[in-house]
Amino acid sequence: MRGVATVLKRHNPEVELIAVEPGESAVLSGGQPGPHKIEGVGIGYTPPLWDPNLANEVVAVKTSDAKAMARRLAREEGLFAGTSSGANVIAAMRIGARLGPDATVVTLLVDSGMKYLSTDVFTA
Repeated sequence: MRGVATVLKRHNPEVELIAVEPGESAVLSGGQPGPHKIEGVGIGYTPPLWDPNLANEVVAVKTSDAKAMARRLAREEGLFAGTSSGANVIAAMRIGARLGPDATVVTLLVDSGMKYLSTDVFTA
């Protein structure tokens, strides 16, 4: 998040940036570390490059919800992404619902679903 946030804030200081972390290991939100299955996020401690001044908010998303959203994105939108992308979409939807229909909310799908084909994300 640091690189994207730094550039976006440079171009528009008013932009709001939301960090996403696993609900089971919500360390950035002040919670305890714990096991989760959202690969690439939630390392169990505050990352060395984390700058809390760049994030306006931190949203925690449960692994089960992130997996369900990854499946939904593939099935309904044709977007083959993994669990961290599923978590990002859930967070964006929560923020969008709170801000209302006139708000613009953007998120990134940062991983492919390829590495999840043999996991419970995409297996029956």
